[in-house]
Amino acid sequence: MDREARVFAESHFRSLEGCLPRRVCPKLDRVDFIEKPDSFSYADFFKGYLLPNLPCVFSSAFTEGWGSRRLWVTPSGKPNFDYLLQNYGDVVVPVANCGVREYNSNPKEHMTLRDYISYWKEYIQGNYSSSRGCLYLKDWHLCRDSSAEGVFTLPIYFSSDWLNEYWDALDVDDYRFIYMGPTGTWSPFHADIFRSFSWSVNICGRKKWIFFPPGQEEALRDCHGSLPYDVTSPTLLDSRLHPMRDHCSPPLEVTQEAGEMVFVPSGWHHQVHNLEDTISINHNWVNGCNLANMWHFLQQELCAVQQEIIEWRDSMPDWHHHCQVIMKSCSGINFEEFYHFLKVVAERRLLLLAKGMGPGKVEGGKGTRLGPQQAAFDICRIAEVLESVVAHPDFQRVDTSAFSPRPEELLQQLEEAVAATTSL
Repeated sequence: MDREARVFAESHFRSLEGCLPRRVCPKLDRVDFIEKPDSFSYADFFKGYLLPNLPCVFSSAFTEGWGSRRLWVTPSGKPNFDYLLQNYGDVVVPVANCGVREYNSNPKEHMTLRDYISYWKEYIQGNYSSSRGCLYLKDWHLCRDSSAEGVFTLPIYFSSDWLNEYWDALDVDDYRFIYMGPTGTWSPFHADIFRSFSWSVNICGRKKWIFFPPGQEEALRDCHGSLPYDVTSPTLLDSRLHPMRDHCSPPLEVTQEAGEMVFVPSGWHHQVHNLEDTISINHNWVNGCNLANMWHFLQQELCAVQQEIIEWRDSMPDWHHHCQVIMKSCSGINFEEFYHFLKVVAERRLLLLAKGMGPGKVEGGKGTRLGPQQAAFDICRIAEVLESVVAHPDFQRVDTSAFSPRPEELLQQLEEAVAATTSL
């Protein structure tokens, strides 16, 4: 990030003060297609899509050097089962049954990749039908479970990735996934975890994406207040079941070809269908541009938990603590861990600025590097959100006595750093 982009970003966020996160979205009739890597800079993406929170599709030219596009795909453009079996056959992977609805998701089982590919071959031979159902390999942590060296190169546009930077620092998890499945596999209607951004590259195959901008999903709720499982279902046309459906704008639809890369903005609900046998690489990521969205989402999640067990508020000892425990179990994070997430990222940025280093001296996660302008932007965004966190009544009930630094101390450090970087 250069100074011009940082100033542009800070002006952008000042203009949004008082608005709900990411509810400000211009009406679109199409998703932009980015053709040439040489003429599209990080600043172009940052100002044109990341900050305004708009989707786009990158051409296959952006991923043509990836090892997975050579090795995981046959000359005819199909999944290279032989290569995958030879290199990953014994890895245990999560597999969802697209034909079974469990709440608003699909039940999962675990099997070796060898067994899944055996099923996949039988499914193809059975004219894309099986008594075992329509099985979709989803959320395989290839980078965590085995070597992913040479499989892909992280695009610079997505390199400011706090979510994976944090989990890499803890060395326990990540949000980098492989998806693969036959024609007809699909992902139900959803918005991404923590209201993160995501990016998805088709290594082979084709996908159909159905996008709804933030806020439009509210008009799709049924008479019980639930979001739809499948936005292509004819039941959505029944005004008795979905009384607000006519207030929803038509979705944006994208057909993603092999090698192409889709950027999914924060809080955009979407549904995805595999039109062919498809393999994709997907990352979820958070940074200063959608941090406020994540914090807003976590507050909503806690409110939902509190409403579920409100009847025990007066009789249950440590009711507020139990709400945080339940939230962590359901959402994967609670207010305490959110603070630690902010702290890890903030301390790395403060270290960079304290040493006065130039670009490329401090790592911000696997394979990414930070410069001082990016660090200055990051601490400004963290300071703004941390101020809201510290003031939140439910965070004030969290025992922070063992935190180092204490939240108020970290906030003071950040505010001093923000003041010191105004002339950077």
